[in-house]
Amino acid sequence: MEEQDAPKPTSERHVPVLKDRCINLLAPGFEAARRRGETPVAIDATLGMGGHSEAMLQRFPDLHLVGIDRDEEALALAGERLKPFSARTDLVHAIYDEIEDVLADLGIPEVHGILMDLGVSSLQLDERERGFAYSYDAPLDMRMDTSRGQTAADVVNNYSEEDLVRIIRKWGEEKFAGRIANRIVTARATRPFATTGELVEQIRGVVPAAAAKSGGHPAKRTFQALRIEVNEELDVLERALPAALAASALGGRVVVMSYHSLEDKIVKSAFQSRSKSSAPLGFPVELEEHKPEFKTLTKGTEVPTAEEIAENPRAASARLRAVERIKARRTA
Repeated sequence: MEEQDAPKPTSERHVPVLKDRCINLLAPGFEAARRRGETPVAIDATLGMGGHSEAMLQRFPDLHLVGIDRDEEALALAGERLKPFSARTDLVHAIYDEIEDVLADLGIPEVHGILMDLGVSSLQLDERERGFAYSYDAPLDMRMDTSRGQTAADVVNNYSEEDLVRIIRKWGEEKFAGRIANRIVTARATRPFATTGELVEQIRGVVPAAAAKSGGHPAKRTFQALRIEVNEELDVLERALPAALAASALGGRVVVMSYHSLEDKIVKSAFQSRSKSSAPLGFPVELEEHKPEFKTLTKGTEVPTAEEIAENPRAASARLRAVERIKARRTA
């Protein structure tokens, strides 16, 4: 009985999404560093439970890895998992849009590979008390970093009806945002929301059953919207992508996995803007400063195979994009 109650090892709790494809995409960046006589450096910007990082460190015995995560619990679990590689790792409690500051603190001028695995982690979904999941009752929290910031309860209890409509419609792409926001405001006047179950109950009351049948759980989109709002996920991503691209060495690669259209749209835009000429339309000659800094490595988005989805159902919505720096960085 004791064995059944013991927590599973981190490696069993977390199956890295598109692991082999990610590492194969990053590998040429590390090889480019070696050819220049440099020690290859990678950033796992969303470390989570360390599955991708462990695989990189195992495959590349000379790799130095910087792991970043805003979730202190995830950092602790990843630290245990990566303990055999502690001499080649720096694990940092930070948000991944702070890449520039993290590298400056570590004295690392540039890196040869950056991986971002966006969205909510397996750990956060599995830890019921974190309040990310709509499938069981828990405190209405949803913070990736529980040491700071507002909770989902703060949002639903304090935002105006107009602001609730805005975030549920924009971040959740929920067509019943108006009904849901109105129900939240009405219900909280009697008693403030404290748990995920209370919120799910109110959402069920206004989302038509037919819509739930075709669109999944009726609270799915609202929970996504609240999570994005609480953690400022899309704002962070907007800042993090330029920072990641700026930190990439010549030949270095940036690989990003997103899990919904809002994230993928931001990634696509950032990658495309840096992978095309900046020469004015009709300019007769492309000057050096107008040449693209990056080239695209993926045709559109890549998705997991059926086998990968069978092994890890949470991979089903993953969309992967990658670029390589082909023009030397501008240094001060």
